[in-house]
Amino acid sequence: MAKRILISDKFTFGRLLRFAVPSIAMVIFTSLYGIVDGLFVSNFAGDEAFAAINLFLPIYYILGSIGFLLGSGGCALVAKLFGEGDENGARRRFGGLLIITLGASIVFTVAAVPFMPNIAHALGATGDAYEYCKQYGTVMLLGLTPFVLQTFFQYFFAVADRPKLGLAITVGAGLTNVVGDFLLIYVAKMGVTGAAIATAAGACVGGVVPLVYFFFKKGKTLYLAKPSFELRSIGKACVNGSSEMISNLSVSAVSVIYNFQLLKYIGNAGVVAYGVIMYVSFIFIGCFLGFSVGTAPIIGYNYGAQNKTELDRVFKMSLLFYAVAATVMTVLAEALATPLAMIFVNYDAELLALSVKALRIFSVSFLISGFNIYASAFFTALNNGIASAAISIARTLVMQIGAVLVMPLIFGINGIWSATIVAELLTLILSVSITLACRKRYGYLSAHSDTPANIDTV
Repeated sequence: MAKRILISDKFTFGRLLRFAVPSIAMVIFTSLYGIVDGLFVSNFAGDEAFAAINLFLPIYYILGSIGFLLGSGGCALVAKLFGEGDENGARRRFGGLLIITLGASIVFTVAAVPFMPNIAHALGATGDAYEYCKQYGTVMLLGLTPFVLQTFFQYFFAVADRPKLGLAITVGAGLTNVVGDFLLIYVAKMGVTGAAIATAAGACVGGVVPLVYFFFKKGKTLYLAKPSFELRSIGKACVNGSSEMISNLSVSAVSVIYNFQLLKYIGNAGVVAYGVIMYVSFIFIGCFLGFSVGTAPIIGYNYGAQNKTELDRVFKMSLLFYAVAATVMTVLAEALATPLAMIFVNYDAELLALSVKALRIFSVSFLISGFNIYASAFFTALNNGIASAAISIARTLVMQIGAVLVMPLIFGINGIWSATIVAELLTLILSVSITLACRKRYGYLSAHSDTPANIDTV
């Protein structure tokens, strides 16, 4: 049996990739089983129902962003403490952050459920779409807490040196959702309500099983110890994770703006086409996000241990990964645009043509987005929440909103599909500038470190 790879190891490119692959697969699977809802609803409940769930999902992710905040920020803090040798402090802060996450998600659920009709109306849903949005949103909100826990725990399996276990739990959650969709939507004809119940059931597997796992400490690096609620540590975790939370909030908020723009220019068909783009994007972007989730604890650990040589090696190998992955993702998305769109909207030739065209324009952004995603995650892992948040805010909020409002005025509907390309390109300039400005502070890209040609690939 191969020796388990630890975050304290010295990494070659091959070892780094093997360590990150479970996290990549975990994020992709999480995205994939969320997509299943859209697939079943679109094909068996109709385009009005499909548009309705796409209108609501940004709100769901906004409310669930607490898991991204304390999961990513807490992961960076806990990994750094392990690198410094403070194992008990790492475990205690992990416990405290978990309790805060759990409490906040319950409060959000209680506060939001009574206002679901108002939320559906505010999102612009009308007629049947309004009823579908209200039904779907109510059930999804009732399942918000396990979803938040699942998001939170995803970040910590790599810190615990158990990324494969995290993948196994995610696969179990995904299968629960897929089977639930088949039984509740296709067999029982429960439509959007069935889709929401299936999603909530999958989230329960993804959120509750890790809770049980980390509760017991035997033979584990990371487990729930007596919780610490030290304000300085909580604040540090929040600052560290602010970029991931802002990114999630911004993507969701920008999605709402996209939907409003699309409703203005071409109606529900535009919302459906954008939904297809988002679902396909979840899979491709999941590769970039998963790698950053998997490698972040390694960065955090070596930063805490002040091992600048290894930090520099991991940084350079990560850039190599993103260069290759970005090229492959873009080529695949362009080549598979038609079959991917057919999965969701094969029942309508005009809608299919619109979705394929939109997807092919949008996919060019994959060439750039991975580098921006990694830059933000890299600085989160270094406990530099300010740099990370600056990149994240620029990428997912400032640039996106500006582009989606201005580009249609110049290029019409094609301006909406290409807005993300412009936003990613402008953000890349900022990412490169911040990365170069901070290189001496953290020791990467320094003269004494290995050159890319000397990085082992075994």
